[in-house]
Amino acid sequence: MFKQVLTLIKERMRAGRYVMTLHAEEEMDSDDLEIYDVENAVWTGRIIERQRDRETGEWKYLLKGQALSETSVVVVLKSSPTGKVVIVTVYKE
Repeated sequence: MFKQVLTLIKERMRAGRYVMTLHAEEEMDSDDLEIYDVENAVWTGRIIERQRDRETGEWKYLLKGQALSETSVVVVLKSSPTGKVVIVTVYKE
């Protein structure tokens, strides 16, 4: 259903056109995840849900994939006005 969005996310991630929020970095630390786990989750994942932010109206996507340890990880991301992928948060499922 979100094949085009996922393709665009992967292209931007592959090109290094992404940023992580401080919240995402804190959540990675608390779940003992590394950036490689997040990247692997994107490469192996699929979009499981789309949500609209009530305040900004922006779409954000919940992507479920696997960390390098094969742990299930959810990455919440959106597109920025500059065309980068913004990783809003990350958590183990």
